[in-house]
Formats: sequence, structure tokens, C-alpha cells
Amino acid sequence: MSFSRRKFIKNSVGSIGLSTMVGSILASCSEKTSQKTKNTISPNTTILFQGDSITDAGREKKLELPNNSSSFGNGYAFLAASHLLNSFPKENLKLYNRGISGNKVYQLSDRWDKDCLKLKPNILSILIGVNDYWHTRNGNYNGTSQTYESDYRKLIEKTKKELPNIKIVICQPFILKENSVVDDSWIEPFKEYQISAKKISDEFKAIWVPFQDVFNEAIKYAPAEYWLYDGVHAAMPGAQLMAETWLKTITY
Repeated sequence: MSFSRRKFIKNSVGSIGLSTMVGSILASCSEKTSQKTKNTISPNTTILFQGDSITDAGREKKLELPNNSSSFGNGYAFLAASHLLNSFPKENLKLYNRGISGNKVYQLSDRWDKDCLKLKPNILSILIGVNDYWHTRNGNYNGTSQTYESDYRKLIEKTKKELPNIKIVICQPFILKENSVVDDSWIEPFKEYQISAKKISDEFKAIWVPFQDVFNEAIKYAPAEYWLYDGVHAAMPGAQLMAETWLKTITY
């Protein structure tokens, strides 16, 4: 198999462009929110990833060990955690993934003592919201964006009360249309959930990870299904892009 030098250079330039784009978006968000997140990783830090199926990514749920590939699944959390463990081998980091497929905010709350507070994380990363809207479309849930915001606020308040020194990372819930699940009818109602998530992030001075903003730019480089195979769940490059975005955000 022969590889065209011109094609290789073109692809490499595209990759550099995407990486630069992520950095530019994060710089813009940092300026807008006065986010100061340098030196987030220190010795003996415990980091917890929480959320729904996007975070779950097929992880095993019997042992749920820290720093264990089976317990992390195969999504962005696994990629981000692997990078941190590789980058900080002497820092004695402890990383957990406790995302569960299908979860909405109130379901996080139901298991919060076991799956968050008991672990005493120094850094808590939450990606939640798509099911809070999606499940209203199939009649399996009657919550609203107001329900989502109220439940989310109570969850963070409880967390801050129990763990006052915790650093919280709130990830922007995201979708891309032109896929098997997401169409135009999703866009406007889902924005309400994204607005609520940003409001909670600002209110509690959390670190904001702008996933939707990054994916909106990514589709200039490749179609939506290249990044999110059904408009909701990350394909391989989408998971990598999420991991890079998350890592650059918390260490910016």
C-alpha cells in the first residue's frame, strides 16, 4: 500500500487545525468565565468521572476499581484517565469511572452517597443531561429543563456541603444532528438543558468543558456521524476529541 505524501501532509494539517481549534475555544471560554484551572493535578489526587452512557462506555460494574481499564470502559473517560496516569506516574493518582448508562440527574442523586461521596474525590467531573431530555421524547420521563436544573443544583449543593474543598468539572451536554437519533426537533428544546448546565457551572464556579462548542467546530472537518455515530454517543474520534478537550480544560 502506498501513501501519498500530499495526502499525508493534508491530513496532518487538518489534525493540527483541529487541535488549534480546541485550544482557541478553551481560551475563549477561559476569558469569558475568568477560569483559572492551572495546577489542578497534585499528588494523591482522586478524580471521579460521573454521568450516563457516554461516560459509562461499557465499563464493568462489579469491581469498579480505580485505575483499571475494565472499570473505565472504552470512552473519553478511559482516554483522559490513561493520559493522566501516563503523564503523572509519581503523583499517586486514583481515578474512578462511575457513569451509568441511561442515567438522568435524579438517578445520579439516588446513588450519590455510594458512587461519589464515599469515594471522597478531589476532582469531580459530571457529564449529564442528554437523557433528561431524550427520555421525555419517548414518554418514559416527564421532567423538564427546570427539573434538570433544580435537581442538578441540589446535587452540587449536597456535594459541596459534604466535600467543601472539592473541585467540580461540569461538562456541556451535547448533540449533533443529521444522525440516526437526532434531528432538527431536538435543537431548540435541548438548548434549554445546555443553558441550565452552564448556569449551574457559573453559579458554583465550576470548570466548564465546552463539548458542544468543540463538536460544532469539529463538523467542519468531518461529518457529524464521524464524531458521534448516532448524534449522541461518541465514535472513536469523538471520544478522543472529548478526552483532549477535557484534559486541556482542566490543565489550561
